[in-house]
Amino acid sequence: MKEDTCLQAALLCLGVLCYSHALAAEKPNRTRPALHGHRERGKEGQVLHRSKRGWVWNQFFVIEEYTGPDPVLVGRLHSDIDSGDGNIKYILSGEGAGIIFVIDDKSGNIHATKTLDREERAQYTLTAQAVDRNTNRPLEPPSEFIVKVQDINDNPPEFLHENYHANVPERSNVGTSVIQVTASDADDPTYGNSAKLVYSILEGQPYFSVEAQTGIIRTALPNMDREAKEEYHVVIQAKDMGGHMGGLSGTTKVTITLTDVNDNPPKFPQSVYQMSVSEAAVPGEEVGRVKAKDPDIGENGLVAYSIIDGDGMDMFEITTDYETQEGVVKLKKLLDYETKKSYSLKVEAANVHIDPKFISNGPFKDTVTVKIAVEDADEPPVFLKPAYVFEVQENAASGTVVGKVHAKDPDAANSAIRYSIDRHTDLERYFSINAEDGNIKTIKALDREEMAWHNISVFAVEVYKQHQEAKVPVAIKVIDVNDNAPKFAAAYEAFVCENARSNQQFITISADDKDDSANGPRFIFSLPPEIIHNPNFTLRDNRDNTASVLVRREGFSRQKQDLYLLPIVISDGGVPPLSSTNTLTIRVCGCDSNGSLLSCNAEAYILNAGLSTGALIAILACIVILLVIVVLFVTLKRQKKEPLIVFEEEDVRENIITYDDEGGGEEDTEAFDIATLQNPDGINGFIPRKDIKPEYQYMPRPGLRPAPNSVDVDDFINTRIQEADNDPTAPPYDSIQIYGYEGRGSVAGSLSSLESATTDSDLDYDYLQNWGPRFKKLADLYGSKDTFDDDS
Repeated sequence: MKEDTCLQAALLCLGVLCYSHALAAEKPNRTRPALHGHRERGKEGQVLHRSKRGWVWNQFFVIEEYTGPDPVLVGRLHSDIDSGDGNIKYILSGEGAGIIFVIDDKSGNIHATKTLDREERAQYTLTAQAVDRNTNRPLEPPSEFIVKVQDINDNPPEFLHENYHANVPERSNVGTSVIQVTASDADDPTYGNSAKLVYSILEGQPYFSVEAQTGIIRTALPNMDREAKEEYHVVIQAKDMGGHMGGLSGTTKVTITLTDVNDNPPKFPQSVYQMSVSEAAVPGEEVGRVKAKDPDIGENGLVAYSIIDGDGMDMFEITTDYETQEGVVKLKKLLDYETKKSYSLKVEAANVHIDPKFISNGPFKDTVTVKIAVEDADEPPVFLKPAYVFEVQENAASGTVVGKVHAKDPDAANSAIRYSIDRHTDLERYFSINAEDGNIKTIKALDREEMAWHNISVFAVEVYKQHQEAKVPVAIKVIDVNDNAPKFAAAYEAFVCENARSNQQFITISADDKDDSANGPRFIFSLPPEIIHNPNFTLRDNRDNTASVLVRREGFSRQKQDLYLLPIVISDGGVPPLSSTNTLTIRVCGCDSNGSLLSCNAEAYILNAGLSTGALIAILACIVILLVIVVLFVTLKRQKKEPLIVFEEEDVRENIITYDDEGGGEEDTEAFDIATLQNPDGINGFIPRKDIKPEYQYMPRPGLRPAPNSVDVDDFINTRIQEADNDPTAPPYDSIQIYGYEGRGSVAGSLSSLESATTDSDLDYDYLQNWGPRFKKLADLYGSKDTFDDDS
């Protein structure tokens, strides 16, 4: 910095000297026009007269960046008419006048009051004029002049970018252009060497170089390898003054990256890879990975893998994982440890994209050996067939062998196998299996008509490793046996007209057989041998599994017989054939002349043949209505009668007859008249027995009348007993009669003891003494109370 300041001061002094010298040189040559009326003598004393005075000057110069203590003298304006008496006044106007440039109005000296920068403004245009100081009258016309700012080397070169980034392919030839850097200098390129730049490389040798005049960076070494070094940092300098000492400089950084080219083949890091896989692995399962290293990147480093040789080419395959650039070995087919325990593969890795420029570096591929060991796995049993189909006849005896399944242990240990049936597939338990040899047998008889196929599943389990099991489907077909005789296909009911003609067909029948078609049709229809010559009907086999029934004679009578039963024998086509006898019901019906059915009821014969069907229906409806009325009348009449005997089917001597009448109480004044205990409604009339039906009407004997109250009760009862014994319409002697009728009044009051516990009776019971010996106990009971009272 100190050197730069000294340099600027020296240049400034040099400029001032040059400027003073230029002014001195100009003075003798400047034309100074005189004012009007001014005379100038010539060399020979001749007076010359000029019609016009003026001033002419060259450009003024001022050095930029001057930092001296006094204002810089730019120049001096002077007019020839100025006699130095101070009457002329100089005026300066224009760009920067009074601010940057000031003029002494007496002497005309112009000074720069501020430091000027050429890079900010290179020149100023000013106007000078000389006027009379007193009157301000212009003495000369205005004159324009230019002040130029003279350049000094005060600006260093500057690059367009502080940092540059560039790429160049690796292994490029020497002199390959990488990038061009450009710098600029703010100094005046037309004045001296201040803006003349020279480029040089400060860092980055010996790999790169730069052209001094253009700034183009080029490679300087051959076969630069990206894999050895990918990035370089280069520093470029730009210096003005043509690169000479004292010039200013600037620098920039350039980051140069070597781009990749496919100049390296892939290479396996080892010659043999060892892998293993279980025999239980499924196709598509990954076995292992191999990787060939390629230092190239991008598409230049892409590697494709393939199997080119080996005894495992059919069992394994290899694919490329482009994210990791690995070869993935996968299983292609199922393995069997017992068959082959190891495999060998030869795997090749090759570049996908090859650069022809570097083909001489090839070949761009490599190979490696992959050895794969098969590991033994504990496998479940394997059936010899994926499915079994057996056949067995229906109705076969229990224990019949259906078939045999067989499984084996694929492992080298060859464990023993046990068999069982999945009972979820044989819920009815039709079959059993021998756990040792796998023989399937029937447990009970099979019926093809009930189930034609049985689908079961059989398990095979290792004895010592029961978690290892296999399952196989077994389909069992039940073969048909002719064990079902044919029958009518429907419940046939035939109708034949009374006026049917001989050999007239009136119904066609068919048959059905539950057996298979081999044991079913064709059906043969016939009549039993005992009625082969049936006089009424005959049968014709149509030989298409149907038969027609025909009338053998003319005319039938519903009055004589309205229903016929015709047995028909049906045989099937099985071996041996089965047959059954089916009965066809044939009704005789009345038909019109066209054979249309009218009626099949036999009762129609007792009616007038001339009645129509509507009339017959009306008559039948009337009969039904009359029957309903009669039934209702009888029912209502029975409901009014009350049965005397509860169980009519029992012996009459054991019956209990209930009259629903209560006997007389103590208040009954006619208590000794048995007639008063009877139902008043039947006193004056004869009441017949209800348990038997009398054969004759019994009339009561005359002279028997109710006894008065004075009659002895004992005699009264004996009389009534004798009457009952001789009365065939009276209840039997050992029957119990209940008189439910209560008298209309009684002085004794109620016989109930409900009130006797709380109230005392004031009645007189002395009359009990007159009732005879049978009531003595009662008289003593009530009379004792009175006696006791009297005694007390």
